Amino acid sequence: MGGPTDAPDAGREPADLSGAAVGSAVRAPEIAYRPARRAVTRRGPADPVTVLLHRHRDLCERAVDPLEIAAGLEAHGLTDRTAARYRHRDVFSLAEELYARFPGTRRSTPAPRPPQPHPGPGEEGNAGWTLSALLPGAACLVTAGALRATEGVLGGEARLAMTAAGALLVVLGLRLCLRDGPLRAPDGVGGVTLYVCWLLGYTVYGDDLIAQVISGGPDGAWAASPAPLLGLALAPVPAAWCAHLFAVHARRRLAASHALAEFGAGVRPLLLAVVALLLCALAALLFLADLGYGGKHGVPTGAAALGLLLFLARLLAVHGFPEPAATGLAAACAVEVAAPFLVLSGRLPGLDLLARPVDSLVAVAGPGGVSALACGVAALALLLHASVTLTRASAHAPA
Repeated sequence: MGGPTDAPDAGREPADLSGAAVGSAVRAPEIAYRPARRAVTRRGPADPVTVLLHRHRDLCERAVDPLEIAAGLEAHGLTDRTAARYRHRDVFSLAEELYARFPGTRRSTPAPRPPQPHPGPGEEGNAGWTLSALLPGAACLVTAGALRATEGVLGGEARLAMTAAGALLVVLGLRLCLRDGPLRAPDGVGGVTLYVCWLLGYTVYGDDLIAQVISGGPDGAWAASPAPLLGLALAPVPAAWCAHLFAVHARRRLAASHALAEFGAGVRPLLLAVVALLLCALAALLFLADLGYGGKHGVPTGAAALGLLLFLARLLAVHGFPEPAATGLAAACAVEVAAPFLVLSGRLPGLDLLARPVDSLVAVAGPGGVSALACGVAALALLLHASVTLTRASAHAPA
């Protein structure tokens, strides 16, 4: 009797088993996926500092101290506000953690070197680039003395050859000065030689050129004004020392700062102080050079503005910003080239309006006003740019 009732039960058991197997087979992918999903949930969000470490692995690997990492992070656009996303108060604190976390081979190397000025440590290094900075001025002084001693003795061709030889010596001395020391720019920075040559040539001959063009000329050879060139040839010495002081004190402030804003606020007055110091030195050199040639003009404003322009352009190039430096020099050249052409174009019928800006400027400031305006405005633009770029930590990263 129990057979018939047991038979259906016995028959249903395999059916249930097979149904369970089918259900298991259908749910198998879901069951296989759920543990992984739960594991991801338990693991939680990734550490943002670790993500940043992998993103900037090359920077952290080659850095010799946390300051270099901080400068690199700032160059990549990270700010103190961005550092808060990584649970740090500022970029410097974040850089210290990245430096401590990186498991590189540098842990077996000696301790990071202390901040040093760009040219190199020691009094010998300072004396070396100071002597090289003296070369352009020494060559210019020797040439001026030789021309003064041979005045009325040698003919025009001989004096022209002597002047050309002296100019070549000044250029060679300037190249040696810029190859080492605080005024040495990174390799590959160039393309401004033509601009510098034009600006210096205009300092010597430009005032008389403008005067002749305004008066209806040019009527003949342009009279040279060698005194400003002599003062500018002596200027590499104070320029090198000002660049040296700026680099040294900026690195010290970088080591002592705890935030990018704090560093920028400390370096900006330093930059302005260095610029003021250089202007004082330029005024003294140009005044002494003018005394050597009779003391008729005092301190030429255009030459002082040119000296400041050249210093700021070189300072930007030294710290890795050659493009704005070249732009400032090119803009000053463009104004000086355009001035005589505007006056000449104003002589054409109906175009006298073109000459009025130059005529008004010369009437107010004399022929030297063109150079003063061109170099002064360009120098002011570079100073404003430097007050932004040279107050960043990335501009003072170790080379």
